[in-house]
Amino acid sequence: MMRKILFIFGTRPEAIKFAPLIKEMQKKPGDFNVRICVTGQHKEMLYQVLDFFNIKPDYDLEIMEPNQTLFTITAKIIKQIEPILSKERPDLVFVQGDTTTVFMGALGAFYDQIPVAHLEAGLRTGDMYSPFPEELNRVMVSRIAKYHFTPTEKAAQNLAKENVNKENVYNVGNTVIDALHLAIELVKEDEKKYLQAFDEIDFSKRIILVTGHRRESIGSGFHNICEAIKSIADNNDVEIVFPIHYSPAIREAAKETGLYDVSNIHIIDPLDYPHLVYLMSRSYVVLTDSGGIQEEAPSLGKPVLVMRNTTERPEGVDAGVAKLVGINRGKIIEETENLLRNNDEYARMSEAVNPYGNGSASKEIVSILNEKE
Repeated sequence: MMRKILFIFGTRPEAIKFAPLIKEMQKKPGDFNVRICVTGQHKEMLYQVLDFFNIKPDYDLEIMEPNQTLFTITAKIIKQIEPILSKERPDLVFVQGDTTTVFMGALGAFYDQIPVAHLEAGLRTGDMYSPFPEELNRVMVSRIAKYHFTPTEKAAQNLAKENVNKENVYNVGNTVIDALHLAIELVKEDEKKYLQAFDEIDFSKRIILVTGHRRESIGSGFHNICEAIKSIADNNDVEIVFPIHYSPAIREAAKETGLYDVSNIHIIDPLDYPHLVYLMSRSYVVLTDSGGIQEEAPSLGKPVLVMRNTTERPEGVDAGVAKLVGINRGKIIEETENLLRNNDEYARMSEAVNPYGNGSASKEIVSILNEKE
């Protein structure tokens, strides 16, 4: 029996993690009628991923506007999703992760009594305000969803503690690893193009990739991060590449701390997914507050220093592929320089087994859904 599956997503991370699952379902047109609704919670970055994986949405809500707030995003998504759900009447709505799009997509499906599948279910920090508002979004979607596809056993255990029916929880690994494998293959086909895009970077030196965007770090936290980056650049023979978020507050922190004036710090605009994957593959160590990069970098053998006080992905820390360094200037410097100077510590982190899967999650999800007919 063919089933209509409606994917609802709105940001680049959601698109990356959904891409391999969408492609896998599209290989089976006799089993799945795939429909795609994007909200445009991200816009340009979202379409870069869709174009790279050759995925065409059926609907785009185009909700993005200057200075949008959580109030406006929430209201616009839930209002505009209603007629799409009414028209399509899918058998299952798929949402991924923890964004406002995820919460509103699941809530809209619930209002229409349509079953929901949650990809990357069960992540928790235990602090409702960190990350904000993502932690609440995760918890609320777990109360709505029928199917919970967790990336790790710990995530499945989190759902068990919340009395989610274990018969509907499936630990499949993380589709971000599936996407990474696909992306590496595509990037290798045109590697010269990606190398040329970074012609100002001296790849004969060790590369430190930095990313940061979390709301809870804006203010003194990002000033600490920027001061740490400057110190590392001043005192080590490295190249630091910082694809900086478009947030005015983040860019102002970089200017105030003088990052733009340091010759071996390269402040560049946010990268599309394939260029980010290429740069990550050429990096020595990664400093980030991104959830997705915490999962991706270890698959490439890159140690990750997590610039957050908490993480909903503790498996990486437990496995030794990542360390929490918070937004403490001294801690960020200390742990980065330890990896630059301590070969044994670097080998321990870079060679540890990635706990987030082996790239087969999408195939496993499709198999599970076919068994549920």
